[in-house]
Amino acid sequence: MDQAELSIEQVLKRDIPWETYMNTKLVSAKGLQLLRRYDKKPESARAQLLDEDGPAYVHLFVSILRDIFKEETVEYVLALIYEMLSANPTRARLFHDESLANEDTYEPFLRLLWKGNWFIQEKSCKILAWIISARPKAGNAVIGNGIDDVLKGLVEWLCAQLKQPSHPTRGVPIAISCLSSLLKEPVVRSSFVQADGVKLLVPLISPASTQQSIQLLYETCLCIWLLSYYEPAIEYLATSRTMQRLTEVVKHSTKEKVVRVVILTFRNLLPIGTFGAQMVDFGLPHIIQSKNTSME
Repeated sequence: MDQAELSIEQVLKRDIPWETYMNTKLVSAKGLQLLRRYDKKPESARAQLLDEDGPAYVHLFVSILRDIFKEETVEYVLALIYEMLSANPTRARLFHDESLANEDTYEPFLRLLWKGNWFIQEKSCKILAWIISARPKAGNAVIGNGIDDVLKGLVEWLCAQLKQPSHPTRGVPIAISCLSSLLKEPVVRSSFVQADGVKLLVPLISPASTQQSIQLLYETCLCIWLLSYYEPAIEYLATSRTMQRLTEVVKHSTKEKVVRVVILTFRNLLPIGTFGAQMVDFGLPHIIQSKNTSME
């Protein structure tokens, strides 16, 4: 089977020889005990184990991904983690537990972005995004803990997906989805602009018709809106065809959430440089007026 089309359910049907890994010292006796309690058990039983001993399971899963390179096993553990976090995204906080302070919980996922097949890359990306978003905040500041290098590494992979996707139909959407949730991070914004990422978004700004393409357009426009707060990105937006494309989206889009996020972007850019004049040149005031009339 094409690894790109593997589903979580198919992967979790596998029987992984955990005892063999213990015999070769790749899994500890305690690790094997934890796995036997958790693996193949009903969701309610797994949820209880995570409530009682969540950090121990995170430590175990991260250790397996660090020490074991067999593709079937890596896919299986990623599927376990993905299932655990998609059922309850707040569990991503377990990766930041104090007991794991000396553990690099990001490293295996960052490495697997570049090493694995599409299933491995996609799940590693989504898991990383969850873990990054859940990291603890001290006052109003997010605690660093080497996060800048992790974010830069993730941005590098996301830009690579926009340039040359690992999967023909899913590479770009997952990159945009991830960026739309991470571009509020200052390091992500600066890394993305330094990597010349803004120009990779521009071709994706065009009126959409199918549900899937509308979601991609919405998340792309969300990225542009987040970048409209960042001066180095604004400089690129001013000299590219971004404004023209955004105007076309407002003109032709029937999806209110898409129009709304584009108008919020225009509002940010209006007082800056020549943006106001560009908006008038493209007939934007008239388009927005007619759009408001049709939406009332």
